[in-house]
Amino acid sequence: MTGPTLEETRSDEGGTTSVTMSAGPSRGRMLGRIADYKIGSIPLPLYLAMALIVVGAALQRRLPSDMIGGFAAIMIMGIPLGHIGARVPLLRSIGGPAILSLFVPSALLGWKMLDPELAKAVTALMKTANFLYLYIACLVAGSMLGMNRRILIQGFARMFVPLLVGSVASVAAGIATGSLLGYAPRDTFFYIVIPIVGGGIGEGILPLSIAYSEILHRPQSELIALMIPAALIGNVVAITSSGLLKHLGEKRPHLSGRGLLVRTHDADVLVEEQNAERPIDLRLMGSGLLIACTFFILGSLLAPYVGIPGPILMILGAAACKVLRVVPASMEQGAHQMYRFVSLNLTFPLLAGLGVVYVPWADLVGSFTIPYFCICAATVLAMVASGFFIGFVMRMYPVEAAIVTACHSGLGGTGDVAILSASNRMGLMPFAQIATRVGGASMVVIAVFLLKLLR
Repeated sequence: MTGPTLEETRSDEGGTTSVTMSAGPSRGRMLGRIADYKIGSIPLPLYLAMALIVVGAALQRRLPSDMIGGFAAIMIMGIPLGHIGARVPLLRSIGGPAILSLFVPSALLGWKMLDPELAKAVTALMKTANFLYLYIACLVAGSMLGMNRRILIQGFARMFVPLLVGSVASVAAGIATGSLLGYAPRDTFFYIVIPIVGGGIGEGILPLSIAYSEILHRPQSELIALMIPAALIGNVVAITSSGLLKHLGEKRPHLSGRGLLVRTHDADVLVEEQNAERPIDLRLMGSGLLIACTFFILGSLLAPYVGIPGPILMILGAAACKVLRVVPASMEQGAHQMYRFVSLNLTFPLLAGLGVVYVPWADLVGSFTIPYFCICAATVLAMVASGFFIGFVMRMYPVEAAIVTACHSGLGGTGDVAILSASNRMGLMPFAQIATRVGGASMVVIAVFLLKLLR
């Protein structure tokens, strides 16, 4: 049996010539290319089939509102958005995968184009099951235990200087830009700059709104609506800056540690050691998951007694175990492999879930005026630039120092994931969490104290 044919008839001076061409091979090649094309690691036909099943279940109100439905929903959204963002020219250079994964689902929800059942399943995963903290626990435990011990100690010892300088620079730049554009310095500081550097919505804006409400006798809901747009826009600027810093590091390799924060004489050896492929051990990965969960629970257990937030205690506990060599090397390997699995497969799906649950599209769009954006951008860019240049002084890699400093601005843990994924520096998560949580908590305390003095 032969394939389908196309018949073409041509007329010329010598008469009529009939030419028969087979369309089968060309059509077969096209179908083969479609079948071989992959969305992430999934063949396109298989991805489309799975997407139809998930969306069809949602339309029939049969999608489970639990971890199964939630994971299916965020992966169906996040995998193609990360894939597209990594391939669009220019966009891929400014953190396209993270930007699309975070903001497209938010826009779909804001425009009422996202099925409510999908949104319900995602909310159950992100809020009820607390997937964000599981993700962060795996990244913190795995990246820290898999990090070179010397680099860990030096990184924590040096990172507080760029963080402090960046905080001062961001406040100065934000107030100065606001004054030039007609904003009162007081309003700029308390309602734009502090929400950006306050550590996110849950850790920063909500405590701020409670304190502001008590001091100013204004409704808390009104204050939250006033501050959230600044954090959202600041996070967009930080994500874009992180993507540009990655691009700069590729063009100027001497400025980048390729994931290392501190300069050392054997940096190349440490990078190769950190990125070395080791045989996957599934049993060790299971142990790594338990280690990550245990560190998180340890932080939650100790927090009421020591007055330090649980996530910070989780980081300190993991760092202490690494420095004191408490965890066996094989278990460290398991935690590191679990971290790599989670960061490689679940980062963009997680961002899609965060976009649905934690990024209100209407607030972001409603606040977007040129002067307001300029103030937010100046606040973040001053912080990033100060981290970059202080990195030279502190013998840190400027690109990594700037990226970690950028994590002080934005949406807390949500922002850290987006910023680090835009630069492909997920191994910096422990330092990013310190910058976000310690830096954010410090700024919240300072702002509340100043507002009491100035009311």
